[in-house]
Amino acid sequence: MNLKKAWLAIPVGAALALTACSSGINPNAIVLNGSEPQNPLLPGQTAETGGGKILTQIFSELVRYDVDGNAILDVAESIEPNDDNTVWTVKLHQDRKFSDGTPVKAENFTRAWKLITSENQQQASFFSDFAGTDKAGVGDLSGVEVVDDYTFTITLKAPSYDLFSRLGYTAYAPLPNSTLDNPEAGGQNPVGNGPYKLASKNAWEHNVKIYLVPNENYVGDEKAQNEGVLIKFYQSMDAAYNDLKAGNLDVMDAMPSAAIGSYQDTFAGRSVNQPYAGIMTLTIPQYLDHFQGEEGQLRRQAISMAINRDEITEQIYSKTRTPAKDFTAPTLEGYSENLAGNEVLSYNPDKAKELWAQADAIAPWDGTFEIAYNSDGGHKEWVEATTNSIKNTLGISAEGKPVVDFKTLLAQEDDKTIGAAFRSGWQADYPSIYNFLQPLYVTKAASNKGEYSNPEFDALITQAGSAATAEDGNMIMQQAEEILLKDLPVIPLWYYNANGAWSEKVDNVNFDWRGQPLVYEITKTPQDKK
Repeated sequence: MNLKKAWLAIPVGAALALTACSSGINPNAIVLNGSEPQNPLLPGQTAETGGGKILTQIFSELVRYDVDGNAILDVAESIEPNDDNTVWTVKLHQDRKFSDGTPVKAENFTRAWKLITSENQQQASFFSDFAGTDKAGVGDLSGVEVVDDYTFTITLKAPSYDLFSRLGYTAYAPLPNSTLDNPEAGGQNPVGNGPYKLASKNAWEHNVKIYLVPNENYVGDEKAQNEGVLIKFYQSMDAAYNDLKAGNLDVMDAMPSAAIGSYQDTFAGRSVNQPYAGIMTLTIPQYLDHFQGEEGQLRRQAISMAINRDEITEQIYSKTRTPAKDFTAPTLEGYSENLAGNEVLSYNPDKAKELWAQADAIAPWDGTFEIAYNSDGGHKEWVEATTNSIKNTLGISAEGKPVVDFKTLLAQEDDKTIGAAFRSGWQADYPSIYNFLQPLYVTKAASNKGEYSNPEFDALITQAGSAATAEDGNMIMQQAEEILLKDLPVIPLWYYNANGAWSEKVDNVNFDWRGQPLVYEITKTPQDKK
């Protein structure tokens, strides 16, 4: 969803098109837009879309997701729970290998997961319901035990109805012994078990590109139908779109604001506009002045009701976004647009002014309300429209705060130097509304960048995670969402559509439930193969 700043002042694609052959890149490789990962390419350290897009190509998990988000056995031959869903036995296929030729065994999963929890890596919270971890997912992970070379067990703190579905997320990927013995080296030159591998030790050219080739040791169901993938990192979405139009980019998974109303005509028959499991939000950190306690709650509610989502999604996005009614996504089971309290997500200038005045009675407002955003991600237009809506409704100073690139924005969120509200969002890791709630709003969860904490919400999420059925779990999570609608740890803005397009040089382009192209299916058209 977000593009990184490249080191060149000219579009990266133009330079790469001239040097592809000389640099050893197969001219038949599929060229995609991407973004420089925030961290080394380790499953436990990757919690953003730039790195995630790469990891999904080079790693395979116990289960995989089809185009509609259904979980299907992959590296696992079977995953079976005991009678109360607290102990799960995993049996692996015995023919799976990493790209270095070593076998994928039970210990490659258990040791990889224990590395995440023992080192408190970013994805530790995905193990918070495993025995041997605390509420943040940190600990010795005693709940995973090797039975034999190709069998291990998972013991949970409480029953889980959706563990099977979750195990397709990259946080649960295995790691080869080489990476387990030297994670630092493995993060820079990852060795995976997926359909692709890095073309060489120098395949990741930071801030410029990464080049992947088919993994000859891969035997799963997503075998590459092409000769490789080149993921290029751009300094702006406009540069990527220009490359797409010029034929230097094969597939683009998002559109710049200037093209959102016209790209389907420009790429007639070669574009997509379909809902997927993603949401745009606005995070107002709990630690900012004027946004703590009762005053902060009133101001968040006022700001939410001062944003004209209908107008912004129509004028900026040509109705390719849908105003949010909750914190999840309409494409997922358990979504509800009728939650109690969601009127706070509707434009209501009079109520917004009333709430703001109530907050001023507690402590008078001073200063400027800012929304930080990464300049390389195509966010300027909607941020300006949003701050204008807030300014005109509440009569305060409000403006955007551009940050050079997404990686820098994430770093400022993490070290709390951002000093403003900031644009945020979520793309599903696995097909469940639980994934939109637990990692983002549970106290000290991995992606809880606003430092929200509510024990009542936490208790409901724990209860939902151990529900007997998906239906029961979803009902509990809807109760939890109603708490969020009062507290507004983030302000939901709109749901995403996949807005992608591709050139005449490629065929078999399909976008999945996460809004991402199924890369392994893409082929070069016969006339463009070299």
